[in-house]
Amino acid sequence: MTLVALKLLLAPSFIVATSVLARHVGVRLAGVVGGLPVVAGPILLVIAIEHGRSFAADAATGTLLGVVALIVFVLVYVAVSRRLGWPSALLAGWTSFFVAIAALRPVHVGAVAALVFACGACAATLALLPRPPARLSSMGAYPRWDLPLRAVSAVIPIVVVTAAARALGPHLTGLLASFPIITPVLAAFTQAQQGKDEVVRLLRGMTVGFYAYALFCFVVSVTVRGLGIPVSFALATVLALALQGVVIVLSRRRERTAATAGLSGQPAPAAE
Repeated sequence: MTLVALKLLLAPSFIVATSVLARHVGVRLAGVVGGLPVVAGPILLVIAIEHGRSFAADAATGTLLGVVALIVFVLVYVAVSRRLGWPSALLAGWTSFFVAIAALRPVHVGAVAALVFACGACAATLALLPRPPARLSSMGAYPRWDLPLRAVSAVIPIVVVTAAARALGPHLTGLLASFPIITPVLAAFTQAQQGKDEVVRLLRGMTVGFYAYALFCFVVSVTVRGLGIPVSFALATVLALALQGVVIVLSRRRERTAATAGLSGQPAPAAE
């Protein structure tokens, strides 16, 4: 029953919470929070319980390497969405993700190397993504079905990946655990309701949040064999949340600075 709850409730609940947060504090900060491994984490935990610590450690390394494919999704989504809109961006993003997974499947590296690849991909993406001008977000009315639809969108991939884990093996299971679920759901809804600049702010925030995602997977990979499942996952969660807390504080400070600069930078009346 606990495993069923992890599969069916945690990720959808997180999508709803992040969506509500975005409506109150802005999409960039909500994106940072959305970068937490709330889908990959439960998948790895279910895998550890069902298939053992060694399987989970290898899968966690695969998921860490899969951050690179997740980053590819972000880059392709942004590039396509600014020209063709969110439906085409979702299709192109998911296609690029699976192409990246196919390229990464024969790549077997240790946890440290996978962490370097993941963090390097995040840094490169932050350098490549456009920087929309800072502005105060205006939130309009949302339809009643908005939050339930976002939540339902997260269930099927989690069930499929965990059910197929034994057949796929730890490396490919780990790679597929990084399948973008929360990222495209939040991106598509944000773009449809608030526009292409807001979705870039969201995805920039999520890319920053992926550092905590990578840290979580790295800690599980290197500690689950020796420390056991409860201690390893608890430690990974605490460290990821601590890093995310620091990032949120810095992001809020940057948001306030940008907003102040934007207000002070308004053109002054012309001199007579």
